[in-house]
Amino acid sequence: MVKKEIQLLGQQIDKLGSKDFDLSAWKKYTVIILARIFGEKNEKIRQIEKLEFEFSSWSLRDASGNESYEEGTKKLAREILQASIDELNLFGLPTPVEDQSSQVIYDFLNILLDELKGSQVKQLKTILSSRESKDEKQRMIKEILEGIGEYGAYNVLTSMLIHPAAVKMMKGK
Repeated sequence: MVKKEIQLLGQQIDKLGSKDFDLSAWKKYTVIILARIFGEKNEKIRQIEKLEFEFSSWSLRDASGNESYEEGTKKLAREILQASIDELNLFGLPTPVEDQSSQVIYDFLNILLDELKGSQVKQLKTILSSRESKDEKQRMIKEILEGIGEYGAYNVLTSMLIHPAAVKMMKGK
């Protein structure tokens, strides 16, 4: 069943190269697909909704000579969808989570996976499915996490700490 979802996400990636590309329509369709696959409150949906083409003179001046602002936005969109595909390949379709603590763990895992590159997600999948000892798996996972760098680690931790469940716990409720 996961093949259909991956195919849909792949079609959305392909649409990014269309000559008559409409970001607004593409975002709406993509959000519908992601909500159906991962749930309404998934981090990937928030990231897609934040995508914009900015045509102000400042953004045009700041765009690198090799890549327009529009191409940068499309590249980010492509990465978000590729991360979604990698997650489906790694974990399969998410199951509806009844238990709130399980949902929080799932959300935290999504936060981490969103920060990893596709190759790092593939490495993680290989490590988790290997027959290595727990200590060896931990060592290898630490190497992957070092690959996201300090800034990436700060992003992951910050996103986890501002998660509603973490905020509620910190407030003592």
